[in-house]
Amino acid sequence: MDDQERAFPTKRQKSLKWNGWGYKDSQFLLNEQSGVIEFTGNRYPMSGSALPYLFNWFQQELEGNIDTQTPAQPLDISKIPPPVSCEKFNEEVQQWCKFISEDPEDRLMHGHGHLCEEIYLLRNNLYLDKRIPDVVIYPSSHGDVEQIVKLANKYNVALIPMGGGTSVSGALICPENETRTIASLDMTEMNRIHWIDPENLVAKIEAGIIGQDLERRLQKEGFTTGHQPDSLEFSSLGGWVATRASGMKKNVYGNIEDLVIGLKMVTSMGTIEKSCQVPRISSGPDIHEIILGSEGILGVITEVTIKVKPIPECTKYGSVLFACIEDGIDFLQAISRQGLYPASVRLLDNDQLRFGLALKSGKGLIERFSNNIKKIYLSHLKGFDPLKMVLCTIVFEGAKEKVHMEEVTIMKVASQFNGISAGEENGKTGYLLTFSIAYLRDFGFDFGYLSESFETSVPWDRVKDLIKNVKENLTTVCANLGISRNPYCAARVTQSYDSGACCYFYFGFYYGDLSNPLEAYTAIEESSREEILANGGSISHHHGVGKVRAKFLEETISPVGKHTLIAIKKGLDPQNIFASGNIIGLVGPTSLLQSKL
Repeated sequence: MDDQERAFPTKRQKSLKWNGWGYKDSQFLLNEQSGVIEFTGNRYPMSGSALPYLFNWFQQELEGNIDTQTPAQPLDISKIPPPVSCEKFNEEVQQWCKFISEDPEDRLMHGHGHLCEEIYLLRNNLYLDKRIPDVVIYPSSHGDVEQIVKLANKYNVALIPMGGGTSVSGALICPENETRTIASLDMTEMNRIHWIDPENLVAKIEAGIIGQDLERRLQKEGFTTGHQPDSLEFSSLGGWVATRASGMKKNVYGNIEDLVIGLKMVTSMGTIEKSCQVPRISSGPDIHEIILGSEGILGVITEVTIKVKPIPECTKYGSVLFACIEDGIDFLQAISRQGLYPASVRLLDNDQLRFGLALKSGKGLIERFSNNIKKIYLSHLKGFDPLKMVLCTIVFEGAKEKVHMEEVTIMKVASQFNGISAGEENGKTGYLLTFSIAYLRDFGFDFGYLSESFETSVPWDRVKDLIKNVKENLTTVCANLGISRNPYCAARVTQSYDSGACCYFYFGFYYGDLSNPLEAYTAIEESSREEILANGGSISHHHGVGKVRAKFLEETISPVGKHTLIAIKKGLDPQNIFASGNIIGLVGPTSLLQSKL
């Protein structure tokens, strides 16, 4: 693919921020003369909008202050340490890759993901003395990767694979005590669709392709994977497999483990792949389950054979207002019990709903979203408390008749829980806001706020208590840490299953009064995770383990389970070439424990 046809170019820093989320031309900015927040660029429905109520919300809800600005520091290239080079490796590897780079900016761009801690350090020029990759290698084929891994074993070079770089688990952080040359294996040049099989509805695709590029190219041929994680714009197919990703439309298309038919992964011992690509196989433990969720510690995923479907005949949006989150959760459980699974159904708690209403812009969809909610409230919902009501957004996909029947049935179920239709437009707006609101964290940083998201999966009988207890615990921890302004914590239920749901949390707090903001952040994040586990939740639904959740792994899968993973790691990678230290810590010559930021 030509750079102009790609989500971002080979030199990703040309279009992507080095110290924040997304594209350089898209950001929330405060116009200090008018006191209005604006969203720049032209990529999103919100782009070019003035948001006159958003800073008001920021001041009232979070006690934000225009006088406490904490702008990002400009990049000081001189602070980036020189690479630990292995000249023989670099020389020999050049024939097996499209590019190789020791450029400081390239190395920095490949040395981090999008964990809150990483971005805070980058914005303050505190990341530049951290261990980062010494060289970046851009393979262009499976054969290239096989040769690169052989050379890494020959010269004892550590490899850390990278796709879109959207990790929020610390998975791309280089171990501080790694003394060997670290090579980042940038997979994004491997972005070809080898073939599409319209009869069997599968496609063979290189793992480095970015989600939005994959969908655009498949849709030109009349197909879709239907896999839409919130990071679709920037994350890669290989990254989805490596983290066991989930998408917003998983009800129709499945999670990534449901979509995968075949995989190729290059390990230190050779390539793992099945000899046939069939819908199901009984051949002992499924080797795919070792690759799925392996987060780069066992090898490099190079090719994926994945299910595709024809572009649906009809896509329709809907939304329902409920008086309280308990009613909304009961509704989600009820439709799950009845086997009613629209492509996407997500429940926003009151904190998230009120934030959404603050995005009123006077432009297009977002303006109408706020006005419609207000109109419905005034005409139908006078018994609803505006500080308790919640919104459910729904996406229906499929044949027109199926979509119509599903919509009618689901609205009947919603009425049993006193739900009121809030219309198609509100559902569409709520769904499409996902991609633009990801940029808000950087705006918070500009005014002294650290923020992050985390998620979990939990049985239905624990959903209500988990949401309530996690939010209360977070508020208590913030008070105990001496955080002076109101913290923010919002929740939503993003995916539903027969036996439970995925709960997603957003939190933020003012760090201007704290001597060590990252210590506070770690305390809040870890306390929230402990509260989740105490309430029957998992350590992650789709973000993966990385380094930040590795301490909870043994409790989750048992000591024997962790020992099993370590044994697989040692068997496939005896020299610890794939040395990121994710999931189980560093196992091999370097260390037994992962480093921390």
